[in-house]
Amino acid sequence: MTQKLRQARSELEDAVERADDDVRDDLRETAAAFAEYASDDTDPDHAVFDDHLNTLRQARERATGDVEARIDRALERAEEYREGLEQA
Repeated sequence: MTQKLRQARSELEDAVERADDDVRDDLRETAAAFAEYASDDTDPDHAVFDDHLNTLRQARERATGDVEARIDRALERAEEYREGLEQA
C-alpha cells in the first residue's frame, strides 16, 4: 500500500519543479508528509490525511498543464492509499 503513497510523492516532487510559486509550497509540504508516512511504521490519521488531499485539490485548481496533470495522478494514488487505511 505504501507503494501508492510513494507514487503520489514522486508525482508531487516532479510537479514542484514545474509549479508556480503559489502552488509549489503546498506541493512540497504534501510530498514531504507523504514521504514521512511511507517511511513510518504507523498509518496517518484519516482526518490529517484528508487535509493533505484537500490541499492537493486546492492546488490543482490553481495549477495548469503538466503540473495539474501530475497533481491529478498524485491525488488518484493518494486516494487509493487512503482507501486502504484502517479507520480508528
